[in-house]
Amino acid sequence: MKMWKRALVLLTALALLTAACGNDDDPSPTPDGGGDTGGETGNGGGDSDEPGDLSGSIEGAGATFPNPVFQDWTFEYTNDVQPGVSINYQSIGSGGGIEQFLLQTVDFGASERYLRDDTLEEAAEDRGCPAIQVPILFGSVTIAFGDDQFDGLVLDAETIAAIFERDIVNYNDPAIAALNPDFDLPDLDIIPVHRSDGSGTTSVFTTYLEWAAGDGSTNDINGDEASNWTLGSGTEVQWPAGTIGGQGNEGVTAGIEQNEGGLGYVNQAYALINDLPTAAIVNSDGNAVQATIEATTEALEVLDVPDNFQFDILGVGGGGFPITGAVWIFLWECGYDDVTADILIDYWTWATQSDTAIQLASDLGYAPLGEGLRPRVLEAIELTNSQD
Repeated sequence: MKMWKRALVLLTALALLTAACGNDDDPSPTPDGGGDTGGETGNGGGDSDEPGDLSGSIEGAGATFPNPVFQDWTFEYTNDVQPGVSINYQSIGSGGGIEQFLLQTVDFGASERYLRDDTLEEAAEDRGCPAIQVPILFGSVTIAFGDDQFDGLVLDAETIAAIFERDIVNYNDPAIAALNPDFDLPDLDIIPVHRSDGSGTTSVFTTYLEWAAGDGSTNDINGDEASNWTLGSGTEVQWPAGTIGGQGNEGVTAGIEQNEGGLGYVNQAYALINDLPTAAIVNSDGNAVQATIEATTEALEVLDVPDNFQFDILGVGGGGFPITGAVWIFLWECGYDDVTADILIDYWTWATQSDTAIQLASDLGYAPLGEGLRPRVLEAIELTNSQD
């Protein structure tokens, strides 16, 4: 992570940590269930200056969405918390991460799409024990451009859907102009860039469009019937001709930057790191909001996390950014050797509970777990290898 990039958002992140994570003086509930977190536990759970005594390695694979913060976490943890540990995370996309986890070729998986019940049942049969899935942080999927003149361009769900369906192909289209009366829109072809791999970012993006602009839905902000999103939702959809695919958030970012008129959906952290201009998206209350850590945090106010941790974030209003998702990690309740299990528990305890890890995530624009959710996540992480 480039330190000067982190400095650009440090003051904002510090101001928001209290709102997103709570503090010792305000134990009031948050929308995810509230309550105090209790003390930080595990060798890596606190922020002690004393290095730990674990030694070994773990391997994971999955979403590119959290890869920027995963890299920072890995550097911090393996240098300052547990120097005897090495962590290898393959940023291959959520689809690949789910596949590798279920094939049991990695110790943990990561995805922006939670595992469905049928997948969990099959996984338990194959492993001989349940899989564990827990959310670890939240982030926004934003529309980014390759040209600074489009920074702050207002788009709504219907317009975004029409762009990726190729019903809107030029920036001066009347539908875009109606949302942006103060913009001098050029006569320029739009080049939509999407993920070409199995992607949790695609799942978050298409789940939002299916809900807000889906075929026959009544979820648009005016209560009118929306009918121009026909591609469905999931980690992969069949994109129409005239669009460009990119591997990972990195590939989409490159596609946006390398094509005149490029426009694509990426995790907010990639837009931040690459200084990409972004759109303001109209939310359920009709407010045009750009992706910031403030807007991501406010989006979580609609969130009610069930006991099984299976949820989507939809219907965001107020000042919240409407295209927001979670990152889940996947672990097992059995089958690890003792050293691997100890490292997994220690690392993910540190990543989800420690002030240092929370700060690193916030610096990149991710919203950490709320105070009521953190102890629930910790309890689930501690189930790792519990059946052995």
